[in-house]
Amino acid sequence: MNALLAFSRSTDWANEKVAIVANWLVLLTCVVSAGNAILRYLLNYLPDRVRDFLGTHIVTNAALELQWYMFAGMVMFGAAYTLKRNEHVRVDLLYGSVSDNARDWIDFLGGIVFLMPFTLFLMYDTWPWFLEAWRLNEASSNAGGLVRWPVKLILPIGFALLALQGLSEIIKAMARLQGYTLEGSRYERPLQ
Repeated sequence: MNALLAFSRSTDWANEKVAIVANWLVLLTCVVSAGNAILRYLLNYLPDRVRDFLGTHIVTNAALELQWYMFAGMVMFGAAYTLKRNEHVRVDLLYGSVSDNARDWIDFLGGIVFLMPFTLFLMYDTWPWFLEAWRLNEASSNAGGLVRWPVKLILPIGFALLALQGLSEIIKAMARLQGYTLEGSRYERPLQ
């Protein structure tokens, strides 16, 4: 069990570091979004010839696509950390009213029966999607659009991180069921 708990701690640490990237993507998305809006309005004041030369549709399309690329990164890179923090949306009405032991069983069985098959299937299913985009050097059909393979790579990586964190959470639930006391791994009722 000690080796499994060491793996769990390493996974938790790695997903905390990846979550930093997700947090920075929130800020970068806001900056790109605001910059795109400001640029669109400023370009309206330029003469038509200059505006046509700059290609306003190219600037805004690339910025819009970059925003949804970063949004995909926020979600997929933040999902594992959210699971680690036990902050995923769920129905706490039942979960919050049962004993700690029952919650550990719910976490253990839910991780094995639902979370792991789901994440492994999606990781397996999205990998060929990325490979095809990479092979074709797929790009957006929009004027000035971006290549698509980077955003498609985010999907299998995100699901792999979520699967690893799911395994970590299963290990922690199993350890608690065996009587181990783990710091910071107890359920807290939502504040809202």
